Amino acid sequence: MAGSLSLLRRLYLAVYNWTVFFGWCQVLYFAVKTLTESGHEQVYNAVEKPLLLAQTSAVLEILHGLIGLVRSPISATLPQIGSRLYVTWGILWSFPEIQKHVLVSSLVISWSITEIIRYSFFGTKEAFGSAPSWLLWLRYSTFLLLYPSGITSEVGLIYNALPYIKGSEKYCLRMPNKWNFSFDYFYAAIIALGIYVPGSPHMYTYMLGQRKKALAKSKRE
Repeated sequence: MAGSLSLLRRLYLAVYNWTVFFGWCQVLYFAVKTLTESGHEQVYNAVEKPLLLAQTSAVLEILHGLIGLVRSPISATLPQIGSRLYVTWGILWSFPEIQKHVLVSSLVISWSITEIIRYSFFGTKEAFGSAPSWLLWLRYSTFLLLYPSGITSEVGLIYNALPYIKGSEKYCLRMPNKWNFSFDYFYAAIIALGIYVPGSPHMYTYMLGQRKKALAKSKRE
């Protein structure tokens, strides 16, 4: 029984990882193709559908951690996925004025390369029991450049969206109302920017630690 459940777990995770891998391949392909042929202003329109699907599917990874399907700590998974969902839906999708910004291109290219490597690494591990050393190296090394470029793009897009957030009053709740509660999306965005200040170095340090452990383990094997 335990063997069957383990097999089903690996099968599910392999299918999940390779499915999302192909989604991110689409994002990268459309982003690069559009960037070279039409310019950065058209990149978001080209990648919107696969980007929304691929990024939103990451919600399942939180569930995977909660039910013990994977060993990734929720404390590391939740902030990263939460921030990406916020930028994807709460900024890019919600405020079309920001969709033509040049940082959209650097964002989706940084995200897609990172995720193509990550999902192929875990998909290979689940399907075959292990991943080749070169893929492991890519998994735990490319973030050294791609994480800063991705975070810079996220922060830059949130910052550039602030005037549009303030002007539209979208997602705001004003008093009086039956809940006796007010919410201002503009100030929520300011708080989100503030969280990036301690959050980004913390996450980068955490990933450096994970890299050291993974590469050291690989050498021992």
